[in-house]
Parts: sequence; C-alpha cells; structure tokens
Amino acid sequence: MIKDEMIDGKKPRPNHQRTLQILRAMSPRQRLEQVFRLNERTLKLFRIGLRRRFPDLDEVEFQKVYLQMRARCHNRNY
Repeated sequence: MIKDEMIDGKKPRPNHQRTLQILRAMSPRQRLEQVFRLNERTLKLFRIGLRRRFPDLDEVEFQKVYLQMRARCHNRNY
C-alpha cells in the first residue's frame, strides 16, 4: 500500500510522526509561541476572507463586522 493512500476513509498524514517529534523536542515556551503564531495567522486569514466577502465596506464598518464575527467564534461554555 502506498503511504499517501486514504486508510479507512481518513485523510493521509505522511508527516504526522515527524511533526510530533518536532513538537516534543520543543520547550513549553516554544510550543506556546507557536500557538500564538498560528493564532495570528488564523486571524489574518479570517480577516482576508471577510474582506473578500465584504469588499465594499469602509474600514470602520468592516471592523464592526470583523469584531461581530469574531465574537460569534468564541466558545460560550466558559
């Protein structure tokens, strides 16, 4: 069987073990820094997607929509 084929309907993850090795080798501080970087990238991509969805809004109105959409993303179980 080829490594990249789907197994039991799951997406192939050829680099998963290597990723785990890298993460385990990091200090807790380094892992936390990675979390912050990923969060920042996610928010940038979210903002880009919203701008494409609402290209005609001025910056003030766009910021309102952005903040409303972000508020909807928060887990309300806390």
